[in-house]
Order: sequence, then C-alpha cells, then structure tokens
Amino acid sequence: MKRVFELGEDFAKRLDLEDPLKEIKNRFYIKEDEIYMDGNSLGLMSKDAEKTLMRVVEEWKNLGINGWMNAEMPWFYYPEELGKLQAPLVGAEEDEVIIHSSTTVNLHSLVSTFFKPKGKRNKILMDSLTFPSDRYAIEGQLKLKDLDPREHLVVIESKDGKTLDEREIVGRMDDDIALVLLPSVLYRSGQLLDIEYLTGQAHKRGIIIGFDCCHSVGAVPHYFSKWGVDFAFWCNYKYCNNGPGGTASIYVNKKHFHKEPVLAGWYGYIKEKQFDMSYEFQSAENAGAWQIGTSHMLSMAPLEGSLKMFNEIGIEKIREKSLKITDYLMYLIDNELSQYGFIIGNPREDHRRGGHVALEHEEAVRINEAMKDRGIVPDFRNPNVIRLAPVALYISYHDVWKVVSIIKDIMENEVYKNYSKKRGVVA
Repeated sequence: MKRVFELGEDFAKRLDLEDPLKEIKNRFYIKEDEIYMDGNSLGLMSKDAEKTLMRVVEEWKNLGINGWMNAEMPWFYYPEELGKLQAPLVGAEEDEVIIHSSTTVNLHSLVSTFFKPKGKRNKILMDSLTFPSDRYAIEGQLKLKDLDPREHLVVIESKDGKTLDEREIVGRMDDDIALVLLPSVLYRSGQLLDIEYLTGQAHKRGIIIGFDCCHSVGAVPHYFSKWGVDFAFWCNYKYCNNGPGGTASIYVNKKHFHKEPVLAGWYGYIKEKQFDMSYEFQSAENAGAWQIGTSHMLSMAPLEGSLKMFNEIGIEKIREKSLKITDYLMYLIDNELSQYGFIIGNPREDHRRGGHVALEHEEAVRINEAMKDRGIVPDFRNPNVIRLAPVALYISYHDVWKVVSIIKDIMENEVYKNYSKKRGVVA
C-alpha cells in the first residue's frame, strides 16, 4: 500500500484527528513530558490492567485461599480463561493457548516435548539473528540429550546481518532436521517472517516447527491454527502490556494434545483431578498440559484487563494503525534525518515488518542517550541500532513528528557529542 504523507507539524496533528484509535491513549498512564517509544521492550500500564490487578489484590486480601475458587474469575482456572481471551490475537482455538511461566521456561518445556531425535533426523535448525536466550535454551536441550550443539545445531546465517531469506531457511530443511525454531519478528531489525510459508514447507518435509513470537503478539495478527503452526511461545510484557516480567504464553496446536509433556508438573494435570494427588500423571487435554507450576496470579492479573482492551479494539485495527504510523516514521526519517547518516535497517514492505523501526547510526549509543535527556524513551541494541516503537495504542502521529524533530536538533547541534560512547548496563 502506497501511503501519501506530508512534512510539517500540522499534517501530524491532522493524522491524529483522523485516527480511530486516538482516544485509547487516555487509558494509559503516560508522563506529560515524555514520549515512550520503547513499548516493544516493556509496554506501558493501562488503567484497564491496573483495575484487574487491583481486583486480584483485593481478592487475596479478602478471600485468602478461597480465591482459588471463589474469586470473580477463579484463580484455579485463570490461565485457561486468559488463554481464551488471548486466542483471538493469535488466531487460535480457545484451548490452544495457556498463560504460564516465562518465555524461556516455556521454550524448554515445548522443545523437550517436540524435539525427538531419531536416526539421521537429529538436528535443530535456528537462525543467527534470534534472541540469545533462545539459543542458550536450544543448546541446553541438545546437551540434555547428549548431543553436541556444534554438530546438531544448524544455524542459518544472515547475508546482511539484519534480515533473513525464508527461501534459504527452507533450503536447509533437510532430512536431518527434526525441529525448526524461528522468531516471528527479528528483535533487532523488526523483520516479520512469513510464518505460513515456513510452516507449510516444514510440514512438507515432516519437520516440527515452532516460533518465538515475543516481538509480534499484540502488534501483528497471527493465524496459528489456520497455518498449522505446531507450537509458539511469547512474553506478554511488550505489546500486550502485562507489566515487567509478566507471565508468558504458550500455544500448542490441538493436533498435539495427545502428546505428554516431558517437563511435567502438577499444574499440567487434568484440572478436575488435580487435587487427587495421584502419582500417575494424567496430562490435561489442551495447551494447559504444558504448565509446570502454580499460576503467578499477581503477574497474570494485569493481562486480563489488557486482553479485554485488545478484544474490544480488535487486533486488525491495531495492526492497521501500526503499519501506518511506522510508515509515517520512516517517511520522516527519509526526509529529515537521512542527511545526518541515519539508515533504516528494517524491511519497508508492510508484510515484512513488525511493530518497530530500526534506526541505524554509527553514533547510536550517544544519540540514544541524548534522546533520553530530551524526554524520549528509545531502545538501543548493539552495535548501532536505536529501536523506535510507535505503539498503536498510546503513541500519536504528533509524538512521532516530535521524536524526529528532536533527533534532528540533536544532530544539527551535535548534542550527542556530549555523551559517552559506552552503553549502560541495561540498554
């Protein structure tokens, strides 16, 4: 889609007047003197999320242990109920999504079940640009099966250090690959991979495929069930605004419900019999089977309010604005910042990018620090990327215009030279 934009502040304000989601921003806690462009790392708190969190706190205060069955939304079934709320965001059936644990723990749980090395088919295929935690986990899973990662981990390299070619990934789906694990969106460049194509190609070759969707769920619609994705996992503290370290999610295609999780725990037991306390494990016949331990109620509660907001608005409308506002940001970068050496590192096509723009510059560390002192919350990624996420729910077009104007001023007046080239411990 070719969108037509104009330079100037008045045009940005006009875009905001036409924005069907403009009022949603008022449901978030936003500092008046700050423009928050880091929602792809940690989303802001909404009043909706605060409400459900405080309700659960009050339930704990007044009900104690009786909250497990007598709360407004009984805690015992809370992961399943939240899974039903989140299923529309990823195109899943209600029992295919469960809210549980943390991203990497969920990855371990899923891979331990789905990676079944047998004969020649004993390798895992990954990419060179994935988030490091996924790589650590996969190497650990190989070691648990007495397999040397140097021999049994196949890594597809990126030609440009930013993006991946799906055809090259498919080209390495040989008969020695048992499992493929890929990100939905690359965390640095923001490239959105073709999940449907990759899933279809993997299945043609008898290969199980799963996706890390931390940088897409809540910003990009998915259709996991329709595409036949075997499994997926993601955090909820980025675009889904569940709070720092908020409980993560698991998707398992219903065709795998007969499989028994290898990393079994009591919360993956059939709910009706969970308190029988039998030593014979009976796996739940849904995605809940991959739960291990008791629900983290206070880390899940904000997600209830957030997901209700998402379902009220609709993920398709959120994606529509996300694509338009990132396109507008790239337009301003091209016309206002390219003369200062900035490069856009993410794909430009709508179908190939997620929810953030990767702004590259050799002085990215210092520019990033200067931006923070001017009231912008950006996100630096080594070695030269400033990630800017104009989250559709709480960033306006005028916010984007101001961000680019501030960066231009920082460059024109060489303000960045007042800062150290050494990045902070938390980038």
